[in-house]
Amino acid sequence: MKAVIIKPKSATELKFINDLLKKLGVDSSTVSKEEIEDIGLSKAMRGVDKNKKVSKISIVNKLKS
Repeated sequence: MKAVIIKPKSATELKFINDLLKKLGVDSSTVSKEEIEDIGLSKAMRGVDKNKKVSKISIVNKLKS
């Protein structure tokens, strides 16, 4: 199943959204900024072509630039 991430503008708005979700009987959890970044990184990593090979020289040249 898919999920929705909502980023409230304030602590008051966060409390309102959490209270509303509880009243609606919707499961929810709060995540930190770092956890959101981890989710984004994970999503980006899943989209990478894992079959493509890159030469060691091209990696070293990229690191030098």
